[in-house]
Amino acid sequence: MSGRLIVCPTPIGNLEDVTLRVLAALRDADIVACEDTRRTRVLLDRYGVKARLESYHEHNERQRSAELVKLMRDGAVVALVSDAGMPLVSDPGFLLVQGCVAAGLAVEVLPGPSAALAALVASALPADRWRFEGFLPRKRAALEQVFQAPETVVAFESPRRLHKSLAVLAELDPGRPVAVCRELTKVHEEIVRGTAAELAERYAATPPKGEVALVVGPAAAGEPRLGPAVDAVRRLVDAGAKPRAAASVVAELTGTSANALYRALN
Repeated sequence: MSGRLIVCPTPIGNLEDVTLRVLAALRDADIVACEDTRRTRVLLDRYGVKARLESYHEHNERQRSAELVKLMRDGAVVALVSDAGMPLVSDPGFLLVQGCVAAGLAVEVLPGPSAALAALVASALPADRWRFEGFLPRKRAALEQVFQAPETVVAFESPRRLHKSLAVLAELDPGRPVAVCRELTKVHEEIVRGTAAELAERYAATPPKGEVALVVGPAAAGEPRLGPAVDAVRRLVDAGAKPRAAASVVAELTGTSANALYRALN
């Protein structure tokens, strides 16, 4: 059998969510490349899979990718897993897949668990058009831009920062529908749905525990975007207006937040 890469999604919480194809691939692979060998070993031991594990994480990804590509060119079959869910989706693996393609090696991707998809469906928000943001940006201007998306947004967020991100959204659009999906597929799974204002208040008082996927409904079709408004503020400032005054004038004309426009200048 010629060398190739098999990308294997693993359970996001409940070990029973692993697929038969993934287990077969892990059994047959010459090497299983994984983020944390200890976590992967728990899954393999559960199903009696004996495999040679090699660490593959964000700190050694470049070096290890070159090593694994060489092994595959010599005929090895490598299975790639992350700690949970689909590799490459907010997890290591991109450099390895890119290296395989460049080397003319086959890349097989198996279907399986995904926190982003589970959260999207559980949110009860529109799923016909949506975007995945990975982990939400920390800078306010970038975060506001994400929340202006015309489609449903799915993102990961730290439980410690969730209330801050929701507070930004509540300031921009307090009635925006939101779902906070916590500990998906695990014993303490919880889906909390409500408006941005309601959930910002809830989580400011009691931060959540565990892993969080945030789903935000699409911005209303007629809702003004920050981009053009910020450009207008910059033109006024360039013409000699004070930033605060310029932001206030543009906010009145566009219906956006004066504070948001002022912060977006910086």
